[in-house]
Amino acid sequence: MSSRPSTDKEAVPPSAALTPAWPERAAWGTATSLRAWQTAALTDYVARSPRDFLAVATPGAGKTTFALSAAAELLGRRIVDRVVVVTPTEHLKLQWAEAAARAGIPIDPTYSAGSGKTSADYVGVAVTYAGVAVNPLAMRIRTERFKTLVILDEIHHAGDALSWGEGVREAFDPATRRLALTGTPFRSDVNPIPFVTYAPGADGIPRSVADFTYGYEHALADHVVRPVLFLAYSGDLTWRTRAGDEIAAGLGEPLTKDLTAQALRTALDPSGEWIPSVLAAADRRLTEVRRHVPDAGGLVIASDQDAARAYAALLKQISGEPATVVLSDEKRASKRIADFTDSERRWMVAVRMVSEGVDVPRLAVGVYATNTSTPLFFAQAVGRFVRARARGETASVFLPSLSTLLSYAAELEVERDHVLGRTIADEADIFDAERDLLAKAQSDAGASDELLGSYEALGSQARFDQVVYDGAAFGHAGDVHVGSDEEMDFLGIPGLLEPDQVRELLHHRQRSRRTAAAREDEPPRSLSTHERLGVLRRELNGLVAAWHHRTGQAHGATHAALRKELGGPAAAIANAEQLHARINRLREWAAKPSR
Repeated sequence: MSSRPSTDKEAVPPSAALTPAWPERAAWGTATSLRAWQTAALTDYVARSPRDFLAVATPGAGKTTFALSAAAELLGRRIVDRVVVVTPTEHLKLQWAEAAARAGIPIDPTYSAGSGKTSADYVGVAVTYAGVAVNPLAMRIRTERFKTLVILDEIHHAGDALSWGEGVREAFDPATRRLALTGTPFRSDVNPIPFVTYAPGADGIPRSVADFTYGYEHALADHVVRPVLFLAYSGDLTWRTRAGDEIAAGLGEPLTKDLTAQALRTALDPSGEWIPSVLAAADRRLTEVRRHVPDAGGLVIASDQDAARAYAALLKQISGEPATVVLSDEKRASKRIADFTDSERRWMVAVRMVSEGVDVPRLAVGVYATNTSTPLFFAQAVGRFVRARARGETASVFLPSLSTLLSYAAELEVERDHVLGRTIADEADIFDAERDLLAKAQSDAGASDELLGSYEALGSQARFDQVVYDGAAFGHAGDVHVGSDEEMDFLGIPGLLEPDQVRELLHHRQRSRRTAAAREDEPPRSLSTHERLGVLRRELNGLVAAWHHRTGQAHGATHAALRKELGGPAAAIANAEQLHARINRLREWAAKPSR
């Protein structure tokens, strides 16, 4: 048994942290026992004893407990005698140190590269990726002095900047063991992640290779994570460009990339009606959830600090309670998160700090009110709400009805790897790269240079669009007013249901609404031109999304193919006749056997 002083009276030596039958035990103090996936991963890790090991586990599955159990095993067997934990943020350093202390592994979260020796009370330190990049040589010297286990938490961040990746590689190349963890191994760039193995797939493209994978689908089946209801809101938006042009558009309509970005900014503007309406709907959903889960909390993820403060003010008006605001540059940010975690307060508002790794298990309702729309950020943000505490808890995430976000929501269970690039497999694919560039150019083309500059939000109205659950969409095609009975059909879903019960309830309500609509005797009101066009655009967008899920073809590529085949403007759809033609052609494609 190794002898090390400890500053925690309740701490125990790592060799005592696990019983001889360690697969039945978690690191002391972190959990009552190991979950099945943790047992399997730890068994594989100990049996193979690799120098590098990449564990991919969905957010909320318990990566920290697995890593600390592995650390306790290595320390107890004297394979290593020091631990270094590398995290993306300062707050996560504290979170790791607290969890490690409960496991009998005292970690110094205040250490920074180059600060010299640490107290003899510690067997390890916690640092950030940015801190390592500042002085990788100092971390390398420390790593060389001891038999060191390096735990690289959310290792995909090592590819965020070239200096980060190089710093991590230089600092920890001499480590005895490296244990890499991530819930989202995919990145949108081609920066290789240090200490991750890449191997060519069937298409010849190098992809990251995990030593152990535990995806959301498996975790959901094991009741380790909660199912997620995604409630999407569309709406009518108006803004003025720097050139003085006024633009009116519907959120979720097919627009150019810059117009879509400005439409989203208009929706998220706290002076409009869209975001207050969505926050009010989310608060009603939270009230319903708290009938069954009294301490359930909500989180709003904002784009910037000004928006976060404005949203907090709106939530106070809506709920009657002050919201906790967490800003990353405030010294008390970690304390605010801890206080909120241990309280029963309703709402917390943050910019990016609570988007990854931060553990607030009682979060059950979220509002995705940020203009960041990468799959990596989306997956990490949703990961804040999926941690299960008891059977039947369901998470609810409110989001703008944009095709990209709806695609991410529908593909939550899809396991992704980090792809380094593409290769041309045969002559038949020689023009694929050119076609992809053309489709991207058509979908991203800007309407004018002026649109890239400043703009002024003039107004916004929200409408309930649909619910995405288990990859399927339920709702009323964006024609439901906020506060209506139709919206409450979904906001009022009980907060404590098994996944199959949620699925059956959604199908039942969808069938009931269709039956009621079919029995309506009153002749339908004739639609105005703009209403008719709006309905057709939403129908086309829904069909394009369904085609994407069936074939994998990008939304922009589908629109480009329709324009090429049927004609029409490159940047927008001009009239009802063209909309009808494209809808009918998509239906013809869908009627054919799968490609």
